[in-house]
Amino acid sequence: MIIINDIIVSVSLLASDMTKMAEEIRRCENAGVDWIHYDVMDGHFVEQISYGTQILKSVRKCTDRPLDVHLMVERPDQQAEYFAEAGADIIDIHIESPCDTAACLKRIREMGKSPALAIKPKTPIEEAYPYLPLCDMVLVMTVEPGYGGQGFIAEMTAKVKSLREYADNNGFPSLNIQVDGGINEKTGAQAKRAGANVFVAGTGLFNANDMKAVNSALKGTL
Repeated sequence: MIIINDIIVSVSLLASDMTKMAEEIRRCENAGVDWIHYDVMDGHFVEQISYGTQILKSVRKCTDRPLDVHLMVERPDQQAEYFAEAGADIIDIHIESPCDTAACLKRIREMGKSPALAIKPKTPIEEAYPYLPLCDMVLVMTVEPGYGGQGFIAEMTAKVKSLREYADNNGFPSLNIQVDGGINEKTGAQAKRAGANVFVAGTGLFNANDMKAVNSALKGTL
């Protein structure tokens, strides 16, 4: 179930020890993390290659947490159905991908999944506005997609603020706004003040001595 406009911490599996996937997921659950963020990279839309549907099926068996699948792929319209079948709950597609964005978002909804729109740092946030009727969430990337462990781009808070103001003033007050990239207690607080409510953290959680404390700090300071 997607929680609208609540504070949500989503852990990025890209930063986990993939030789111990089930243990890592259990550690996230014990820490109180709300969602599992699953980054799919195809080596074309972004330079890196990550993992696909077979790994997602295994992840699905390990947890009942919502699985948020971020498709950093050239043709999400050709991939979304496979990831829906593999267990995704939320599917994020990039506005920059060369496909019919509206049709793809509608198809995700038809499959009973939650559609989300992702946007790169250099893309004007105004390009997302026409798609808000089709989305449950907009993912504002706070780093360039494709690599974990990057630093937060502070200028992206202005995009979050503009999006939240537009959503609130145009009939979409329940829109989830997600930020991903360089999220920690400090940068998360900045994004929260701008209007974000879903926070993806990878290295900040997995590399912590006490993941539960970091999760609690994120929720407490955001």
